[in-house]
Amino acid sequence: MLDHVFTDAIGALRDAMENALLERQAFEERFHTDVLLGDLTWETSYGVPGEGLPPRVRADLTLEWPTWSQTAYRSWYIEEELPEAPTIDIEVVLRIQRLTEAPNPRRVLDVLPTESPMIGSERLTRSGPTVEAVSNEDLTETEHAIEISYEGSYELDEATLADGSILDDHFSAMGGWIASTLVRLGDLNFEFLPPLEKDEA
Repeated sequence: MLDHVFTDAIGALRDAMENALLERQAFEERFHTDVLLGDLTWETSYGVPGEGLPPRVRADLTLEWPTWSQTAYRSWYIEEELPEAPTIDIEVVLRIQRLTEAPNPRRVLDVLPTESPMIGSERLTRSGPTVEAVSNEDLTETEHAIEISYEGSYELDEATLADGSILDDHFSAMGGWIASTLVRLGDLNFEFLPPLEKDEA
């Protein structure tokens, strides 16, 4: 098993989601390396159990470990000096999908806070909504969706670099926050298309 603070962060976030009884979406987890810049990116998606495929509401989570963070971490790991605190960039995208008609963004924003709970010493900040419409080939059915993202950075101090269990404490609030938010979004009175059959998903 790779011993690295970024994999510790991934494990802490996974545990937070599972402790909140959220369901990881099959085949939606990815780990990318930018071969030109060196950035590492981990992506995954969670939904509320029993939502069907695809779920009506889901959370897409992304953690990014920039190259400069790796340089700072390596300096601390080898030389025990921390010239600059490394950070993990975090994005949480909350998505309502399979809608029969374009949603009113104000109804969605009204049930969402402008910031996340504290993650360490920082909060994620809400962005504006994105509304999309996708039609099938013969234009007989159009599926609508809306996304709202929360973005920010988590700064790792020397104590966290030395003891990865601190990440468990700092990331634990994300599980309950995302779970309760998905439930609130699912309770909005929108009309949804039926779930896809398994061979269509």
